[in-house]
Amino acid sequence: MYLLYNALLAVVLLLGLPYWVLRALRHGKRHLGLAERLGKVPDRLARHQSRPAIWVHSVSVGELIAVSDLITELTRRFPGYRVVVSTTTAAGQSLARSRFGRNSVFYFPLDFRFAIHPYLQILRPQLIVIAETEFWPNFLRLAYQSRARIAIVNARISDRSWPGYRRFRCFWMRVLQPIDIFLTQTEEDRRRLADIGAPVERIQVSGNLKFDVSLPPPTAIVSSLRSAFQQAQAGPVLVCGSTVEGEEPLLLRAFENVLASHPRAVMILAPRRLERFDEVAQLLGQLGIRFWRRSLWSGDPIAGGVLLIDSIGELASLYALGDVAFVGGSLVPKGGHNIIEPARHGVPIVVGNHTENFRDIVSLFQSRDAVRVVGPAELPLVFLELFSNEAERAALGRRAAETLLSQTGATQRTIEALEKLLKSFLPAVSSAMASSAGESAPATPPR
Repeated sequence: MYLLYNALLAVVLLLGLPYWVLRALRHGKRHLGLAERLGKVPDRLARHQSRPAIWVHSVSVGELIAVSDLITELTRRFPGYRVVVSTTTAAGQSLARSRFGRNSVFYFPLDFRFAIHPYLQILRPQLIVIAETEFWPNFLRLAYQSRARIAIVNARISDRSWPGYRRFRCFWMRVLQPIDIFLTQTEEDRRRLADIGAPVERIQVSGNLKFDVSLPPPTAIVSSLRSAFQQAQAGPVLVCGSTVEGEEPLLLRAFENVLASHPRAVMILAPRRLERFDEVAQLLGQLGIRFWRRSLWSGDPIAGGVLLIDSIGELASLYALGDVAFVGGSLVPKGGHNIIEPARHGVPIVVGNHTENFRDIVSLFQSRDAVRVVGPAELPLVFLELFSNEAERAALGRRAAETLLSQTGATQRTIEALEKLLKSFLPAVSSAMASSAGESAPATPPR
């Protein structure tokens, strides 16, 4: 099974190599962390081998934000360990370095033994924490062989991926065996994991970590923009976050309707992926809409146009400026993105009707009348209705904040489960050390 998987992975890597080269040339990302992905452990990690590691992996920005409080708490609870963080995407890497420091952050290696083994050898992780559903077969098998404990946290199986997992259940049943514990977001995720072969006795429902993410500290850009809006007597403010290809034209047409009634309105537009910033800027120019780029803005008053956020890691705090927030990935069939960030600020939330990736969160908010779910045709009318009804805006935002507050506690439950799992490693370490005088003593503690 693993031979076939490795052969297919090698073919995919070879076929994808031209894409990587073109992407690097187009976006100026140089090597995109390629050396690290191929198993070159950076010196900044290799220099600090005095302590064993807790290795936390998250794919990109959304997953990283979800586990940020967990990472902070792991660092506080276990000072004898070094907490290191890996990501897959460049955007996730950038945010992780800004939050946790460059010396503890690196790109996740490709799923080949030659790339994974150096990290396991140098970091010596005793606990590996993987966010959501990053089930890399070789990595899980090698981590198991290294005697590390493995936990999947904030686990979920999306509507889109579930049929694929079920189709290859025999494969996934074997791949998931090395994992010591699965901590799922919901009961439905627990049931789906069991259905694709995860050992039932290792699955627990701990809740969604995203409900516990702390409000970001006030940033300079928020206060600067608030001042710029006041100087220009701008408003209302519409924050459109995590937008994807195909959504910006729909949102900008809706905003043109808003401008007809509110000529000093402002849209804060934050595309999901950094490689699309220039593309969206070109679209704004083609439509003839006045706009400012965040990277070039020098504090001038802003009104009657769009502020394009061509930066990473600022969106969560920028939601605080919104009279209304739209969360992207939902007007087109991309599954939607996280609505919790604007809810944390008590901002009224609007989403499209493609929210499969966050089905449980959106359903919960809908059940409490704490979010508006609309199609593209309804979008301009809903924005205009909310901007003209201050009482309804306030009530919708308040219900969103209250709904969020009612769901907290997942971080504490996750930490308790991980602490128990990590402590199960320590008796094994003691046993191995006690028998180290014998020739047959194990090099690593038994599981």
